[in-house]
Amino acid sequence: VQLQASGGGLVQAGGSLRLSCAASGSSLRYYKIYWFRQTPGKEREAVSCTRMSGSSTYYADSVKGRFTGTRDNAKNTVYLQLNSLKPEDSAVYYCGTNEETGGCPGAIDYKDMEYWGKGTLVTVSS
Repeated sequence: VQLQASGGGLVQAGGSLRLSCAASGSSLRYYKIYWFRQTPGKEREAVSCTRMSGSSTYYADSVKGRFTGTRDNAKNTVYLQLNSLKPEDSAVYYCGTNEETGGCPGAIDYKDMEYWGKGTLVTVSS
């Protein structure tokens, strides 16, 4: 499985961005795509989970109501819409997955991921 994340950038507080995670290399129909974020000196934390089939999702409390995960199965791509961004949302965002089936969140520690995309930097200015 290969993952490619994109869509980061610089935005003012209150603004929006849309991140993309394009997956290839395997049938992902029953997989879950996670978004994590990491700031210097801190562990990677999970912010969302979107299953590639069905409606199962998960959001961390810190982003609930502001971030929304969607998918395009034809493109094997999961999107993370980031709205009402705050400076504390600034981080490198990574998408990850493993071969677990089942609903979100499942095993959600970053150590449980088997595949990672390269990070995309989100910077929110105040």
